[in-house]
Amino acid sequence: MGASDKREEVIQAWYMDESDEDQRLPHHLEPKEFVSLDKLAELGVISWRLDADNYENDEELKKIREERGYSYMDFCEVCPEKLPNYEEKIKNFFEEHLHTDEEIRYCVAGSGYFDVRDHNDKWIRVWVKKGGMIVLPAGIYHRFTLDTDNYIKAMRLFVGDPVWTPFNRPHDHLPARKEYIQNFLQNEGGGQAVDAAA
Repeated sequence: MGASDKREEVIQAWYMDESDEDQRLPHHLEPKEFVSLDKLAELGVISWRLDADNYENDEELKKIREERGYSYMDFCEVCPEKLPNYEEKIKNFFEEHLHTDEEIRYCVAGSGYFDVRDHNDKWIRVWVKKGGMIVLPAGIYHRFTLDTDNYIKAMRLFVGDPVWTPFNRPHDHLPARKEYIQNFLQNEGGGQAVDAAA
């Protein structure tokens, strides 16, 4: 991982082991196998590093919202003290699912794991810390959990009125899933410029 990309200070990714241990642990393979942010982009997962202490006046965030049409915004705090029905919600978040729209999360405090499937259906764990913003494309199978710090405060963005209906796997018949497969999984990346040897 190159040190020149500032995003890597707040977003890191790696292939997961198959262990059933606590989902909040890192679950690295042995030896560790990191995944570049470019590789995530091939899967449609895009990211930014932003100034989380200045999100109210951040011109870069404003520009991203305008360019991508993110008109809706709210905040979600996930921790035992703040989230009603915490245990049940955490279980639901960790069920593998997809959405028919993008999932946009900007971590303004704390940290958490967003797990996504690669081209070969293997899990990649994406650790998002304060200042990291990621977009999971519509149709990607994913799940979320806190890390061992048990806290994240995330800005949730959406185009228009928010719809966060999870469709637990399998839901391969949905148009959003078919489009995702066509755009990102066929030919190892389809619509993206992809190194065929990757």
